[in-house]
Order: sequence, then structure tokens, then C-alpha cells
Amino acid sequence: MIGKLKGTLDDIDEDHCLVDIHGVGYVAYCSTRTLAALPSPGEAVVLFIETYVREDMIRLYGFQSQLEREWFRLLMNNVPGVGAKVALAILSTLAPADLANAIALRDIAMVSRAPGVGKKVAERIVTELKAKAPAYAGAASGTIGLKQELGEGVAPAPITDAVSALVNLGYSRDTAANAVSAALKTAGEDADASKLIRFGLRELAR
Repeated sequence: MIGKLKGTLDDIDEDHCLVDIHGVGYVAYCSTRTLAALPSPGEAVVLFIETYVREDMIRLYGFQSQLEREWFRLLMNNVPGVGAKVALAILSTLAPADLANAIALRDIAMVSRAPGVGKKVAERIVTELKAKAPAYAGAASGTIGLKQELGEGVAPAPITDAVSALVNLGYSRDTAANAVSAALKTAGEDADASKLIRFGLRELAR
């Protein structure tokens, strides 16, 4: 199995790229986020690879990070009805940290922004991966616990009220949760909702 490609970027197409390694060209299908992050053709490139083998096909899927590849595996192997095309569409729309946040918050609308992902599939993704998301949160790992509490409806009332207030002011639930999480560190765990809102707005104004 091929786990990584390191060579020269030969070409970039709509849904894949071509990597030249000692004269052999490898086609790797990628998310649009990965394709956008690639260097210009002719430059050195490294892609983490997931090899997909079927009776009639061998296909390589390329990712800019190991974390993105792990999310591809999670989606493919743990969510019924999610194949490679849908998994790539999700990773094209949401970065790994954003996907982890959306699952923790049970934000069905955020997950269903990906092309080809309807409400039912988004609900399935959130349900099947809610226990696994924290281990693959990446940059979101510091706030994932609080967001899970919010998503499951078990967060303390001051936190819930503060997040709701910030959402009512027009901030996304994820942004509001990040602000309240930061506010908790300065205001203290026993702060009431009004204090958390005040400190949260201060964080958002930075």
C-alpha cells in the first residue's frame, strides 16, 4: 500500500493532481482544500495517501496532512452511506478542526453544507462520529469538551445562556463557543452568564 508520495507536482486538475516520482506519474484524488494548498507545478510536493483497492480499480487519495487523511478514513469506515466522493466533499467544505467542532456541537446544518450531504447523512455523521471527534480535533482540541457538552445539552446554564446570547448577536455557534471558552479562563468557572457574555465580547473584539 502507498502511504505517502514525495516528488514533483506535474499537474493539477479539477479533482486530482499528478505527482512525478522518478519519471512515474501518480494520480491522486484530493479535496479542493488540498488542491488549493498545493504548490505550483514543477515544485516539490508531499501528499499523505490512502490507497483504495477494488476488483476493477486502484485509486489513490491524497491529503495535505495526516489528520485530514484520518478524517477521510473515519468518514469512510464508520458512517454508512458515506463513500470516497462524499468524504472528499465534506473535507473540501470543512477543515478537520471545523468538522470536529460541528460534530461536537451537533451542528447538522454546518455538516450538510457539503455538496451531496443532506440532512439525514449529516445526522448520521454526527451520531456515528460524536465519540471519535475529540481524538481527531486537531487545532480544536482545547475547546472540544465544552462544545460536546453544548451539543449534548449538558453544559452549565451560564455557559449555555452566554453562547445563546452571542449567537443571537449574529455570531456562529462555533465562534460563540470559542469566545465563551476563552472567557471562562479569565472570568472563572463560577462566572454568571452576564460576565461570560461581557468577557466573550471582549474576546471577539480582539
